[in-house]
Amino acid sequence: MSIDLAKIIAGCKRKEAESFSLLVDIYSGRLFGYFYRLTGKRQVSEDLLSELFVKLVEQIKSFRGGSFESWLFKIARNIFRDYLRAKQRYGKLLDEKKKRIEENTVEAKTTETDRFDKLQIQLDKLDADTRELIMLRFYSQLSFKEMSQMRGEPIGTVLSKVHRGLKKLRELMEQ
Repeated sequence: MSIDLAKIIAGCKRKEAESFSLLVDIYSGRLFGYFYRLTGKRQVSEDLLSELFVKLVEQIKSFRGGSFESWLFKIARNIFRDYLRAKQRYGKLLDEKKKRIEENTVEAKTTETDRFDKLQIQLDKLDADTRELIMLRFYSQLSFKEMSQMRGEPIGTVLSKVHRGLKKLRELMEQ
């Protein structure tokens, strides 16, 4: 089954509930994953996802073409930043994650779940900007071009930041 995203977006602009429902079906998993990786909290991620889809209904008419995913993830990014600012918890969030990392000593682990846990712990050690880029690229599956457009940075800058972030993550995983 082929998805005609342009038709779905056009339907959304005409306020067709079925079109909005299709967009939710298509993007909710990736967007939830994006929020969950940034917050580490299921309930907060669900709330941010709900807020995103409300914003989508309100702002769909402002989409003027180009990459819909970049546009949508830019809204998601802004919602996440607003969440951090509104709660004035950015510093506290990082402190809580650091404390959790310190409390969870990482041993040599062999199961898939243990490796995933170690990856999450090591991701938490990266700076917020680098972690966000890795989440956008590998968990949200945005292209470098879409990430570049979303962040308003040259594609080479995005490529080098992701490369440096992956190198740092590899080093942390090997410790």
